[in-house]
Amino acid sequence: MSSRKYRLHDGMKGAALAVRVTPRASRNEIVEILSDGTVKVHVTAPPVEGKANEALIDFMSEILDVPPSRIEVVAGASGRDKLISVLDMDAATLHQKIIENIS
Repeated sequence: MSSRKYRLHDGMKGAALAVRVTPRASRNEIVEILSDGTVKVHVTAPPVEGKANEALIDFMSEILDVPPSRIEVVAGASGRDKLISVLDMDAATLHQKIIENIS
């Protein structure tokens, strides 16, 4: 075991969501929830220079009715599989809003 000491910080309340993004789609939409709980999302933006991530954040902001500043890609920024955090929203509310918006 490492003797390294860690500093812990209080985090803001929020929920995390695993998403699989398909860029260059015909429209922004939540397609389905995969068997592992990952939410499959299509965005119209191309996967260059962070445009697909921006489109994902903007789209999820609309769906979840929160400002884009409350949503962040915390893992997988350069891949299709991402982890996003949504501040000030509990997991149950997040889940309900996703279910309501599946195309």
